[in-house]
Amino acid sequence: MIFSNMEAVMAQSFNRIQAKRRTWKARQKLKKLYIQAKLKGDLAVWRRCKAVLEYLQGKSVIAIANELDAGRSSVYEWLDFYDALGPDGLRTTKPPGAECRLSEKQQEELVKIIEDGPVAAGYNTGIWTGPMIRDLIRRRFGIAYHNHHIPRLLHKLGFSVQRPRKRLARADAEAQEYWLRTKLPEIKKKPPPVVE
Repeated sequence: MIFSNMEAVMAQSFNRIQAKRRTWKARQKLKKLYIQAKLKGDLAVWRRCKAVLEYLQGKSVIAIANELDAGRSSVYEWLDFYDALGPDGLRTTKPPGAECRLSEKQQEELVKIIEDGPVAAGYNTGIWTGPMIRDLIRRRFGIAYHNHHIPRLLHKLGFSVQRPRKRLARADAEAQEYWLRTKLPEIKKKPPPVVE
């Protein structure tokens, strides 16, 4: 059987993507994601969707790569993601990263220790700091974390950074309120001094 040029291109297109991803319904889902990405201004997802849609319409990978200023390997990767996962494979996701080195049991134990406070854990202060928690994890569980990772670990465990407000212990609240309402506006109204 002899194919026309267009039939040959279409046959080549369909070799890369399985039949269930080429249906009218699948294309509608892809077009919906394409429009959503365009409206949100998500250029990465928009480019991926555009590449797949054009590929399904018979455009060559080389032409798509040139049009979108992308590498051919990127276009093939997007086609493979779409083929494997459908439109969801074209969405931008956060990489999972390495697994936590603390086991579930160790994480639960760490949460209890942190909630009990640093004094109960043998420290001299009543406030936890990142380096203290890092030292605690190293001593208690034998696992060394980088200082920059401790806030991420604490966030994962449900804790947030707390910084104390700096207030004078014996400050007169009424005097501060008076100064803010009366004196500060007067100071701001004065013209700047003239320099001669």
